[in-house]
Amino acid sequence: MKLYSDAALARILDQEIFHQISRVADTMGVECYVVGGYVRDIFLERPSNDIDVVVVGSGIAVAEQLKRQLGKKAHLSVFRNFGTAQVKFRQKGREYEVEFVGARRESYSHDSRKPIVEDGTLEDDQNRRDFTINAMAICLNSNRFGELVDPFNGIADLEDGIIATPLDPEITFSDDPLRMMRCIRFATQLNFQIEEETFVALQRMADRIKIVSGERIEVELNKIMMAPHPSIGFELLQRCGLLQIILPELAALDIVEKRDNRAHKNNFYHTLEVLENIVEANSQELIANSQNVLWLRWAALLHDIGKTKSKRWEPAAGWTFHNHNLIGAKMVPQIFRRLKLPMGTEMKYVQKLVDLHMRPQVIADSEVTDSAVRRLINDAGDDIDDLMTLCEADITSKNEVKKKMFLENFRIVREKLVDLKEKDYKRLLQPVIDGNEIMELFHLQPSREVGVLKQYLKDAVLDNKVENEREPLMQLLLQKAREMGLAT
Repeated sequence: MKLYSDAALARILDQEIFHQISRVADTMGVECYVVGGYVRDIFLERPSNDIDVVVVGSGIAVAEQLKRQLGKKAHLSVFRNFGTAQVKFRQKGREYEVEFVGARRESYSHDSRKPIVEDGTLEDDQNRRDFTINAMAICLNSNRFGELVDPFNGIADLEDGIIATPLDPEITFSDDPLRMMRCIRFATQLNFQIEEETFVALQRMADRIKIVSGERIEVELNKIMMAPHPSIGFELLQRCGLLQIILPELAALDIVEKRDNRAHKNNFYHTLEVLENIVEANSQELIANSQNVLWLRWAALLHDIGKTKSKRWEPAAGWTFHNHNLIGAKMVPQIFRRLKLPMGTEMKYVQKLVDLHMRPQVIADSEVTDSAVRRLINDAGDDIDDLMTLCEADITSKNEVKKKMFLENFRIVREKLVDLKEKDYKRLLQPVIDGNEIMELFHLQPSREVGVLKQYLKDAVLDNKVENEREPLMQLLLQKAREMGLAT
């Protein structure tokens, strides 16, 4: 039974741009279809202005003719090496990007994901698509306008929430191993199930991902990370074996060791829980800087990455993970470099949060002192609010009493942070006597002694031993300099 009539699809496509493409195709005597993600999103009722059009013939020629019809308001880009063209334009208040390509068939060699491309039919073009839900096409020619061409019953898979390949999944994934990442990504974004045979093929073909560039994998990972529930994707990556290849440090957390009837928690699933807590914080607009949404999720994913290397059995204490935050912070740059993630401020932000994520818990474990909060805010700087959000997300204990205690102490920490901010914490935490003045006072060159004196003053300010004012700080400085033999 047809779930959607051609008449209904024609109404959905009742936009001027589709009728313009239809007239161009009819005039040129070629078959023309809107395909792929745009068709999928029509049925999912997801808005999209990116339109892919397959022409049984020259896609470039159709694009060029459409550009002539649209006139100066349209911009045409032609990529002859790839046989594609793109038309960008604005129409009735909407921005459109229409990608035209000729129908083609593809074949692959075993050691490359770059296909050998030849002209083909619509059937050839649908056969090469990655998943049934992306292999549907809607005809734009006037005599069949709105007709759905769905040889693999993708519409039923959409209804059932299934990700499956049009042809043999092992061949599909072997031909283009990036499709394995896309499979996980679509299942995550749409909250669909991966069809059993397709999932088995993921497990069998996982090793093929090694021929895919880090840049392509990074794009898919970030799309998974920004999905409504990214933990779905990382659990699927772990189950099929891809995670062990692309992010083995995270995969290694999926273990529980037991000794003397004492076991530690599964840190992999704890990490996914923390990640979901960050997503929830995002939905509640608790993240201070919206530009950091993606990178705070990365910090959540990597916050316990050092636990595998730091894990020790201590008979008196049980399983311990001392300094896992420091070890994890040192691992962040190599992970970012391998995954082709940005090595600038984004990496440093993630590294800082991984490094500091235990500090608020240590503070909250005992009496929350002004000194401890001052030191925390000095080290975290402008990222203090995101750090606190991460630390609150990290409380996944099933012991409600313990969880309530931590969250209450975090609330006190936040109150003290608000109080410091109101007093202009940046001015309060930086001693009014700086290194240049210290060198001038004691006739010193940049040296260890200057660093010691600077840190001495900073500790005094952070510990609130003296007000951050010139006179009391100068007295402390002279006293310390005399102890070091730098002044009489």
